[in-house]
Amino acid sequence: MATPPFRPDDPLDIDWLLTEEERSVRETVRDWCRERVRPHIGAWFESGDIPMVKDLAEELGGLGLLGMHLSGYGCAGAGAVAYGAACAELEACDSGIRSLVSVQGSLAMYAIWRFGSTEQKEQWLPRMAAGTAIGCFGLTEPDHGSDPGAMRTYARRDGSDWVLSGHKMWITNAPIADVAVVWAATDDGVKGFVVPADAPGFSAPRIDRKLSLRASVTGELVLDGVRLPESSKLPEAGGLGAPLRCLSEARYGIVWGAMGAAKDSLDCARDYAVSREQFGKPIAGFQLTQAKLADMTVDVHKGMLLALHLGRLKEAGRLRNEQVSIGKLDNVRAALEVCRTARTVLGANGISLDYPVIRHMNNLESVLTYEGTSEMHTLILGQALTGLNAFRG
Repeated sequence: MATPPFRPDDPLDIDWLLTEEERSVRETVRDWCRERVRPHIGAWFESGDIPMVKDLAEELGGLGLLGMHLSGYGCAGAGAVAYGAACAELEACDSGIRSLVSVQGSLAMYAIWRFGSTEQKEQWLPRMAAGTAIGCFGLTEPDHGSDPGAMRTYARRDGSDWVLSGHKMWITNAPIADVAVVWAATDDGVKGFVVPADAPGFSAPRIDRKLSLRASVTGELVLDGVRLPESSKLPEAGGLGAPLRCLSEARYGIVWGAMGAAKDSLDCARDYAVSREQFGKPIAGFQLTQAKLADMTVDVHKGMLLALHLGRLKEAGRLRNEQVSIGKLDNVRAALEVCRTARTVLGANGISLDYPVIRHMNNLESVLTYEGTSEMHTLILGQALTGLNAFRG
């Protein structure tokens, strides 16, 4: 059998490792992004707003991408690799678009799907899968990001009801959400609650003045004595392990998504280098530029192989949180370095929103921090390697 030709866009022939269905999902998402998002994303990033975000959510729901890795209740029941390939294409378009899908499906929907009652699932999941209801996930607080166990949001008993008071911060989708999954301390440990956005005492003010993830709707959650019935509590969620399990689901999507942003920047840099002439020839013909392109290519496709391997482990039921941390830690920091290098290939044009590179670079500064900082994932891996907990001095 003849050896296939070398493809600069797939130098390790990763396509060969994907199923036809996985490639089809990837192409469907790529085509949708090309038609519906790419023509506008630079302007949305510049303005710090997505004026049609709810319309996009319904379109994403129509494609089966919201909670696509979950089963039942209108969810697609897709495999982990198909979901990962979708995340890579969404983030190749913009991290904010992937965040919309990830928070909806892997945080809010997953929490209800995994820990909720039958009534909660039937009430929310079909609409969330369709994109007609938007969800958010309230864990991070103004003073407690990496240490959620110290959260101050509190739920107290009052007869048969729960009364929630507290403040969550940096919550994707919050200002447009119809429902929030909120985690609160109680006298009996951390518990999760399904909070409708129209509940009295609940508000979600928008966070502006961001220089990263600008094409993403971010807000706070303010809970001022929000009274909820017992049926609002997630019955299967006991302790801090429940929200952390949700975070592991979302981090898995980031492992793929970060490489999508990196590959888009690499592709842009390669195309630019071939067409841009200096000193009488394309800059792609100079050794230093070729070294940059080679190094970026190795980092991107090595990261894609890591994402694919974790996806196959997930499908086999073998994926561990520590392995997700390896992927989140290395792929995000590698992606950020790829984007920074790609920016140098484009020179001054690299800072223009006419090209995607600076936008990806700025977005990845947030991805590096959210859902576990590099320091936290380093310590998760360190504890797994040594058996010693170094989170507290």
